[in-house]
Amino acid sequence: MISASGTATAPVRICGVKNSAGLRPIIDGQNAVTRRGMAYGDSAGTSYLHQSRSVIVVKTRLGQAWEAYPTYIQIDGLEVRGAMPANSFTDADGVVRNYAAFGACIWLQRGQNITIADNVIHDCNQGLYSKSAEDGDFSLTKNIRVAGNYIYGNGIVGDEHMHNAYMASINIVYEFNHFGAPRPGSLGNAIKDRSAGTVVRYNYLEEGAHSLDLVEAEDFPTVSKTLPSYRKTFVYGNQIVKNGDTGSVIHYGGDHYGATPTDLWGESGFRQGTLYFYNNTVRITSTAGNTSARMFQLSTTLERAEVWNNIFTFTSNVAYPSMRATQEVNTTYWTTGGILNLGKNWINSNWGDSDPWHPVPGQLLGQTNLITGAVAPIDSATLAPLAGTAVIDTGTAAPNATVSTAIAAHPVTYQLNTLFQPQLRTVKGTAADIGAIER
Repeated sequence: MISASGTATAPVRICGVKNSAGLRPIIDGQNAVTRRGMAYGDSAGTSYLHQSRSVIVVKTRLGQAWEAYPTYIQIDGLEVRGAMPANSFTDADGVVRNYAAFGACIWLQRGQNITIADNVIHDCNQGLYSKSAEDGDFSLTKNIRVAGNYIYGNGIVGDEHMHNAYMASINIVYEFNHFGAPRPGSLGNAIKDRSAGTVVRYNYLEEGAHSLDLVEAEDFPTVSKTLPSYRKTFVYGNQIVKNGDTGSVIHYGGDHYGATPTDLWGESGFRQGTLYFYNNTVRITSTAGNTSARMFQLSTTLERAEVWNNIFTFTSNVAYPSMRATQEVNTTYWTTGGILNLGKNWINSNWGDSDPWHPVPGQLLGQTNLITGAVAPIDSATLAPLAGTAVIDTGTAAPNATVSTAIAAHPVTYQLNTLFQPQLRTVKGTAADIGAIER
């Protein structure tokens, strides 16, 4: 349990030092032992919840003021694993207990200015989890940076509620991470995010029901809706590989539906803003074949996506490469499908808005801007663009001045190499290449 606070120049740091073979220290939840008497604030009445939910938790300790919260913390250089319901630990009272069904390797219960960097995080019900509430600023997890981690193999078989990362914070940046496939048989996402001020950049994401599930801030809706940053989400420079049979690649808006405009839950609390999606490379596969694979799922027409300078490739066994998917909403008040505005992007020549049997409401704009082809312009293994293809030197500026202003603080300056390490991205031709990688 981390409950101390540091400063911007001297953070509290829980750090691992690699050995000569490059291996990190391991913190394993299986058979772990909590220090006797550690003041988690747990009791029989809470079923020792804070201990049983995680391997590492950031929260206040027993005896601290109600409005206290840890701040300026960095967790780096570790391998963290083993918070699974089948695993057990010895709690602060010396009692052996199993981990809770809903938990994480690293759980941010309360805290601000937190960095989680250069860790290997796996074999938990969730890799990362953060929580925010509406009791006051002290109850919001804020200014979170998730950087350079390898997060994989998390989730519960058959359960759609557990993810490699499930975060609900204000001002969160995911960058330079490798999100590997979740646990085989689990149904969660690579990243499920209920935050305001979300930036997802320069990551490599594999599999999941959704690669990115960017939905409403269900536990702090009143606060989130007052924040301009809740209405702007930035996704750029990412490399995404996903089986299209399991769900849409990008879901943006919300996932609790059936509300009315006066309700404090559901569609009225959806993001209702703009997803800026640019300079990403997406490779969508299929194991079932003869199927429709869907790129974007925008919840309602109050959600908009500005989409340019991306590469979307579908393997040949995807019969219906589709740009959009629909979702259930209260059709008395809301229209699904969103508003998707396309700038210059590359996509397979047999693409469609949807498959022939499931038309999507809302609007699809800018179709004539697309570059199409029968053969993918990238190397299927490295995702790097191929010489002489239509994606070389054809990148464009933002679609309009409004978008250009919105992304001014988010230029594309890095890319991941084949070892998932960041390197500066430098334009090598007459213009930038389309996609996440400059050849």
